[in-house]
Amino acid sequence: MRLTIDDVRSRFIKHFDGTTGSVYASPGRINLIGEHTDYNNGYVFPGAVEQGIIAEIKPNGTRKVRAYSIDLKDYTEFLLDDEQGPKASWARYIFGVCREMMALGVPVEGFNTAFAGDVPLGAGMSSSAALESTFAFALNDIWGENKIDRMELARVGQRTEHKYIGVNCGIMDQFASAFGMKGKLMRLDCRSREFEYFPWEPKGYKLVLLNSKVKHELKGSPYNDRRNSCENVVKALNAKFADRHFDTLRDANWDDLEAVKGEVSAEDYKRAHFVLGEVDRVLAVSEALQKGDYETVGQKMYETHYGLSKEYEVSCEELDYLNDLAKENGVTGSRIMGGGFGGCTINLVKEEVYDKFIGNAKAKFNEKYGHEPQVIDVVIGDGSRRIC
Repeated sequence: MRLTIDDVRSRFIKHFDGTTGSVYASPGRINLIGEHTDYNNGYVFPGAVEQGIIAEIKPNGTRKVRAYSIDLKDYTEFLLDDEQGPKASWARYIFGVCREMMALGVPVEGFNTAFAGDVPLGAGMSSSAALESTFAFALNDIWGENKIDRMELARVGQRTEHKYIGVNCGIMDQFASAFGMKGKLMRLDCRSREFEYFPWEPKGYKLVLLNSKVKHELKGSPYNDRRNSCENVVKALNAKFADRHFDTLRDANWDDLEAVKGEVSAEDYKRAHFVLGEVDRVLAVSEALQKGDYETVGQKMYETHYGLSKEYEVSCEELDYLNDLAKENGVTGSRIMGGGFGGCTINLVKEEVYDKFIGNAKAKFNEKYGHEPQVIDVVIGDGSRRIC
């Protein structure tokens, strides 16, 4: 069931003084291709989805924020000038956005707010970025005269994650939520922060996520390990080519990588090989979308899955099984979406094979793992906006 304004407004009226405020929304996101490339200054290719966060907000004439989470049935208050902020993790997102907007010179005052979301949790669709973007956009509209541009609003969300939540994320999730556009995907260059819209009009195809509903707890820090592998190769490149400077793997080409193959571990080489391949695949998908060539898009998605599974080694048995089921059922493209070790596959499916694929995937996955994957149909939607 899709979230509506009335779902939020009715609770806002009930929990506060019976009056109404302004309503804002921001979406979650998918990423078609470009995985583990953000911290290597590569490209990502996200799109906003129709699911997201809706919040009603009304200034209350104090320095206090009174916030109600409809989904959690939880209420909290905090003072804008309190350095510590609230303890509840959901409220810290709102607090962080308030503080970061104030740091940019926006004269934020106290407000009442109620909010809810329909981004499926645990599916890697960035519900937290949707929450940050909703409040950053709203505060900019109510108190900031909309002077702060959308890229800076995305950075407000990113800084909130870094400073108030303790998550060292890239910019993609907040960027996609702020800049989303119906019928368009966005290619973001993580090095220059330049971006371009690409048409997403897959007539005869559907985009669907299959959420494995598994998350493998891993020993150590697998993400940091992979990041370190990439940095190790960059160090080797800088040592090998004294006349050039490599900030990240984005600055390297295939010949450069081959030149240091003997000087880095087999594992580090494999990780870097994936990253360079992923940059090429994103550019190939860009070209294919301009031509409306969704078969090539699908092929590149399968190639990315192979790379994430065998080279970057962030897949797991369940996700590889979902990818195999996609191939068996004639799905055009399928890959892991997100960091890996669980979560979703993203699938580009011809309409004529959709029902068969979903039926087969549910039955066979259930038979093997004891539960069905969650099916999430994806429609590309608009970014942060004021609704009323």
